[in-house]
Amino acid sequence: MQRVAIVLASGSPRRRAILKEMGVAFVVSVPACVEVFHADDPVATVGTNARHKALAAQAHHRHAAIIAADTVVSFQGKVLGKPADEAQARAWLLAYAGRAQTVFTGVALLLPGAAEPSIRIEATGLQFKDYGPEVVEAYLRRVRPLDRAGAYDVNALGHWLIAGRVGAHSNAMGLPRGVVRDWLMAHGLWAPGGESRD
Repeated sequence: MQRVAIVLASGSPRRRAILKEMGVAFVVSVPACVEVFHADDPVATVGTNARHKALAAQAHHRHAAIIAADTVVSFQGKVLGKPADEAQARAWLLAYAGRAQTVFTGVALLLPGAAEPSIRIEATGLQFKDYGPEVVEAYLRRVRPLDRAGAYDVNALGHWLIAGRVGAHSNAMGLPRGVVRDWLMAHGLWAPGGESRD
């Protein structure tokens, strides 16, 4: 096993939680970079942003292995990031009721000394319950999801909103565990313990 520091280039508490649950030793470094947004292309959005985050973090951690990610929601042909305010969060959540959407996460995995990261894109489909405005108001009061892509958090009372899922739960949280696990193991950076496989 190589003794290489692992850097998570993200301030997301959900991504930190996933790595901690895996038993990965890492440090957090939130990169300063301008994110792009393609209104009709979730794959280009998350892939480009994850790449930019990884390269920005590398400037400060040249001898580390870097994990960066970006997550958006694709709903009715539109790409949704984080809501601008509570009014937008409310409108989005009301619109989801009874409908399906897809969560896309781009992961950039950058080895020490590499000029470019490896990019992986994962998708998770979610079917939402046919709930009413009272559920949305209660959810907004309890969760306050303004810093979440799509204005919700699958791990914070997600069962109030979501009826079913196709794909990895961890991807809907913002970091596909299997992608990260396989990359770390392939490069001898980490050995698994008894963590969940999703």
